[in-house]
Amino acid sequence: MENTINLQKAALVIDRSDNVAVALTDLKKGEECILRFNDREEKVVLLEDIPFGHKVAISNIEKDESVLKYGEEIGKMIVPVQRGAYIHNHNMYCERGLK
Repeated sequence: MENTINLQKAALVIDRSDNVAVALTDLKKGEECILRFNDREEKVVLLEDIPFGHKVAISNIEKDESVLKYGEEIGKMIVPVQRGAYIHNHNMYCERGLK
């Protein structure tokens, strides 16, 4: 079974331009997480717990910089974060649907 994907400690990068990945299981602070791209894998040490289905930064993201998921902007950062940080509504905002 060489094509079996181990989802433990893994997060999925949906689009090449994304700066966040989606946790495929609950991930714990300090763990080394495997970031799965279409054609490669990278590792990142998690700075915080990341719940299943939530976002983890795969690069440093500055304040007011776009958060990219699906290759699209889904919001902007309220504060700067480092690679491996938990991204959610406590540190990002979205104006979509407010205008």
